[in-house]
Amino acid sequence: MLLEMQDLCVRFASRAGDVQAVRGLSLSMAEGELLGLAGESGSGKTTAAMAIPRLLPRNATVAGGRILFDGEDLLAKGEPEMEALRWKAISVVFQGAMNALNPVQRVGSQIAEAILHHEAATGRDEARRRVEELFELVGIPAARSASYPHEFSGGMRQRAMIAMALACKPRLVIADEPITALDVMIQAQILNLIKRLCSELGLSMILISHDLSVIAETCDRVAIMYAGRLVETGGAREVFESPAHPYTAALLGAFPNVNKERVFVAGIPGNPPSLIEPPRGCGFYERCARRSPGCDEAEPASVDLGGGHVAACPLARGGSR
Repeated sequence: MLLEMQDLCVRFASRAGDVQAVRGLSLSMAEGELLGLAGESGSGKTTAAMAIPRLLPRNATVAGGRILFDGEDLLAKGEPEMEALRWKAISVVFQGAMNALNPVQRVGSQIAEAILHHEAATGRDEARRRVEELFELVGIPAARSASYPHEFSGGMRQRAMIAMALACKPRLVIADEPITALDVMIQAQILNLIKRLCSELGLSMILISHDLSVIAETCDRVAIMYAGRLVETGGAREVFESPAHPYTAALLGAFPNVNKERVFVAGIPGNPPSLIEPPRGCGFYERCARRSPGCDEAEPASVDLGGGHVAACPLARGGSR
């Protein structure tokens, strides 16, 4: 396995108390795999992903667990060791990254800066050549590397940020909501670009999204998080077509199906539980239409449905959309 998260726990300090943002997450991914991480805002997916390169904010603490990358525990490494890994082994396309470019520097120079910083032996001419190759790779003419960010459209800026994430040839790329704020046509282009790059370069990627349909089209496997816990994981197409956890089914039901009769799309009633004082039982209990006595008493055990499809719900074997 390229990456293994074992019983990972992350907390955020706040005035009201510690927020248990990630609670006992265990998840793995193979080399070359495209893994989708999905769930509502506040489910813990971005926190879990940012714990991998150790880019959590100062008020965050990894309270337990291990993160193994190529067999080495990242949580046991010092900051100099992590600096050597970031961008060269693990890179990130941050949420809202297309607005993160410095407006007074040429786009190509900003990408070259990442190469020069992480690869001291690389000269400026070599870095410039690699930037031009990266631009061509993500579908931007090489000559546009001399442009400023305001001369790029939103889609081009997002492509440039993907090029920057690939600048030092990492093995794992974490893409946090890479199509947010883009129109539908540009979203499709960026998703097709991600799939092509993963195939051509043999990349491993974690794609974070709240949209399961995007993950089903793009990823090999999906992991669904709710209230800081992993509630379902399996092949992306299988989970999309046959969700086993009530939360996954509700999440899918909140999106319109263009292949069926047009009906009013209902949201998921209620709100996620407070993670300052997490519920003792199933975190989805208060919002679940299929709840039964006992679901609120103890955290449900995972049910293995075969073929790597697992759901943390006793009703999983009868799950359907």
